[in-house]
Amino acid sequence: MKIAVVGASGRMGQMLVRQIARTEGVTLAAASERPGSKALGKDAGELAGIEPNGVLIGGDSAAAIRAAQCVIDFTVPEATVAHAKVASENGVAMVIGTTGLDPVQTRLIQDAAKKVPIMWAANMALGVNILLALVEKTASMLDPSYDIEVLEMHHRHKIDAPSGTALALGRAAAAGRKVQLEDVWRKSRDGHTGARPSGEIGFATLRGGEEVGVHTVYFAAAGERLELNHRSFSRETYAAGAVTSAKWLEGKKPGLYGMKDVLGL
Repeated sequence: MKIAVVGASGRMGQMLVRQIARTEGVTLAAASERPGSKALGKDAGELAGIEPNGVLIGGDSAAAIRAAQCVIDFTVPEATVAHAKVASENGVAMVIGTTGLDPVQTRLIQDAAKKVPIMWAANMALGVNILLALVEKTASMLDPSYDIEVLEMHHRHKIDAPSGTALALGRAAAAGRKVQLEDVWRKSRDGHTGARPSGEIGFATLRGGEEVGVHTVYFAAAGERLELNHRSFSRETYAAGAVTSAKWLEGKKPGLYGMKDVLGL
């Protein structure tokens, strides 16, 4: 399978280039960066710290997408939406790891998935996706007297909050309780907030240093507290999940897929 990586000079982009190089059955067809990037014209492999691969980073993401069978995108919402449009118009499958999309942008991704297969996940690490399943199951077993709180910490460079993974964990908890997350969430607290309503799902966000990602879901009752936790020590797990997803998409029908589909959970 021929894969294009957009945002190829970023931390995730470089990891994706390395992961593609070590994965059988896939090749790096193209790599792109935003116009004006200092990485333009550089060898994608060499920039990623491996042997030169002859793929020079270009400034035309549309051309990169058209050169591939699947594009992997860990960029920013505005760019991801534009890339999805190009992919859908050219029959190119897509793996999306971008988070922070608003409802309008989300609908545009859903529209693109009517034409090509798209795998979109807030987190592609195997452990996180097992955690999602555990959170949904636990929420379904415990009554509303157990308060649910989601705590996440990421590196100081992360631009959205709560993280996409934290929101996915909240959705898993809400699904377990058979409610809509938007009806019960509390994304932040400040000042005199009053007592915590029963059934609320709260979020707390920490940012600092180079933390890759920590997520803890608390189920707190009067006499006990259950904690489900996952910590990432390297983004390599995300890159591996993304490349595995790209391979899985080959031959799939148009539609919006998740890591549950890829992993058979």
